[in-house]
Amino acid sequence: MHMSVSVAVSGASGYAGGEVLRLLSSHPGVEVGAVTAFSSAGDRLGSHQPHLRSLADREILPTSAATLAGHDVVVLALPHGASAAVAAELGEGVLVLDCAADHRLADPAAWEAFYGTPHAGTWPYGLPELIRADGSRQRDELVGAHRVAVPGCNVTAVTLGIQPGVARGVVEAADLVAVLAVGYSGAGRATRPNLLAAEGMGSAVPYAVAGAHRHIPEIEQNLRAVGAEAVGLSFTPTLVPMSRGILATTTARLVPGTDPAAVRAAWAEAYADEPFVELLPEGQWPSTAATVGANTALVQVAVDERAGRVVTVCALDNLVKGTAGAAVQSMNLALGLPETLGLTIEGVAP
Repeated sequence: MHMSVSVAVSGASGYAGGEVLRLLSSHPGVEVGAVTAFSSAGDRLGSHQPHLRSLADREILPTSAATLAGHDVVVLALPHGASAAVAAELGEGVLVLDCAADHRLADPAAWEAFYGTPHAGTWPYGLPELIRADGSRQRDELVGAHRVAVPGCNVTAVTLGIQPGVARGVVEAADLVAVLAVGYSGAGRATRPNLLAAEGMGSAVPYAVAGAHRHIPEIEQNLRAVGAEAVGLSFTPTLVPMSRGILATTTARLVPGTDPAAVRAAWAEAYADEPFVELLPEGQWPSTAATVGANTALVQVAVDERAGRVVTVCALDNLVKGTAGAAVQSMNLALGLPETLGLTIEGVAP
């Protein structure tokens, strides 16, 4: 590997930023540059990310355009609403990957309705496996990009689970129901009473119920890009007592007259050549444990003939394929590197 790019990571003390740094530290084409944050500036990285031994002595620098300048790549792992101002100060010559939601949505009205602030603009969307209505994949839009909006983790799980059926026209996208089990790291690292171990251990609790979750318009946007004329989505996430992982069960009404054998064929063909998305053998269901630490999404599909619905289940690590791995995968594509470089499909077990 002769090419080496310098990468700065902003938001380095958070879960997403820490996971980006974990992946970059073993990426053969990368030199980790500045690590920055806001409130933790001046601390050693090891005091916030003690598992990152090779970077533990790094000083966390203030997040500013001056600190981030001079790098080939900048990864922004900041809270929603904070990325746009930082990105606006960075030149066009640098590749910027935004792990927050600021630049994902194309519809300003949808952004303002769910996030309550002015829309910052739309960047190329960092889900390489997204099927486009013309049969291409989103990865084509990432090659040579200078700005990338990394998808939401729940969005990735639901999209990868159901999109083959939408693309092939075997399910009715106007009647989708998604129920997700989500690990606590998906809520970020901020200290809140409902995220304390004493509250979460031994308990499962829904949140952002009845159309309130901010990932809904992003999922709808993706499925329209796949080719759906109309999308109707009931989306219910549930926090469960695990540190990381998403198990997304999505069901859709089967298009009348569809042969159940054609359903599995749609998923098998959609993911036959994807390095990080795998349709499991029939009868084997995805588990979050099998994806821990890996940039994989494991998918299964079945037809509930009694209910007339297709059932899909997608498992992934919300911090890897759901966030940091997607950022690195998109970075590789944007820079012309092998898409799989620095990423693994091997999980950590038990």
